[in-house]
Amino acid sequence: MKRKRYTEEQIISILKEHEAGSRVPDLARRHGVCENTIYRWKSKFGGMEVSEARRLRKLEAENQKLKLKRLLAEAELDKAALKELVEGNW
Repeated sequence: MKRKRYTEEQIISILKEHEAGSRVPDLARRHGVCENTIYRWKSKFGGMEVSEARRLRKLEAENQKLKLKRLLAEAELDKAALKELVEGNW
């Protein structure tokens, strides 16, 4: 079964419905998601506007790239150290 992917705009509109007084089970049934998903969205996107959610997504993507660069740099350092150890230049 294919997962549905909701955009930030859709998630925030669902959360605004909840803030307006809709019950979580009703929202979950209407939008075809689990109640836990709505609670998870609420903890992540609660009180945000669409522009803030987009900014959050961009920052998370940038953070992921930085983590990958750091991991690659550490692997290169380890490789260079092992190479020196094998060659006996220590």
